[in-house]
Amino acid sequence: MNIHHLELFYYVARHGGISEAVRNIPYGIQQPAVSGQIGQLEEYLGTTLFQRRPFSLTPPGEKLYAHIHPFFSKLDAVAAELQGGVTHQVRIGSSDIVLRDHLPELLQAARKKVPGLKITMRDGYQPDLENLLLRQEIDLAVTLIEKKSPPGIRSIPLLELPLVLLVQKDSPVSCAEELWARDKIADPLICLPVSETLCKYFQQGLRRLRVDWFPGIEVTSLEVIDAYVRSGFGIGLTVAIPGTKPPVGLRVLPLAGFDPVVMGALWRGKPGPAVQVLLTEMQARAKRFTAAGAGA
Repeated sequence: MNIHHLELFYYVARHGGISEAVRNIPYGIQQPAVSGQIGQLEEYLGTTLFQRRPFSLTPPGEKLYAHIHPFFSKLDAVAAELQGGVTHQVRIGSSDIVLRDHLPELLQAARKKVPGLKITMRDGYQPDLENLLLRQEIDLAVTLIEKKSPPGIRSIPLLELPLVLLVQKDSPVSCAEELWARDKIADPLICLPVSETLCKYFQQGLRRLRVDWFPGIEVTSLEVIDAYVRSGFGIGLTVAIPGTKPPVGLRVLPLAGFDPVVMGALWRGKPGPAVQVLLTEMQARAKRFTAAGAGA
């Protein structure tokens, strides 16, 4: 028998159906794939293991579940024992700024609740991080999120971040509306790649204003945007983070009427204990940022 098919049947039997199993399997897999592989298991065994509607195990299904339950139900405990009972490893992906400025404090708080927590980190932005999650190369991503997550990925919103433009401190441009009033915006737009959520939202806002302004310089990080604006290469597109000041030598132009982007956490399947602690800490930190922004 295919061991993976048995694992899927274990989750189906434990959670009372295929759709519930998909929500609790600790890795991403879609409902059609589970249905198909369970069907292969039933075909191999030559019997029906459960009734679909309403859900109930058949006698052969009960017998198989009783046999495999002790093995699959104890895997997490065995893993903890083999790790000495103290090691919890989480692979996190996010942008350089989040990894550098925001995760250290969060991880310190998480380690107090999860002794032995080990972290590995990967930098990247939304499309790359989603692919890493789908390939099971990371366990948790902190990035901008769309309204609807890709299939197999779960998400929670953390912060709404307003879009803003960055100009040099001595720039003659005093507000974004001055740019929209021009027949043509000659200043190069410095931004992340056009596939990023930040750029998509900005272009949507420009279309509502019937303004054409496309990227002149595409870079790989918000920090690089700051550096290029400071060096006089153009106007940068970024986000305003609550409680933080504009970069040195730069000035922020608010973008009234533009939809904010949402920073959130992404993961697959049912989060393990360590990931759940990190999610809770992220939500608490996001609330503090929101309160700091409101009080500014």
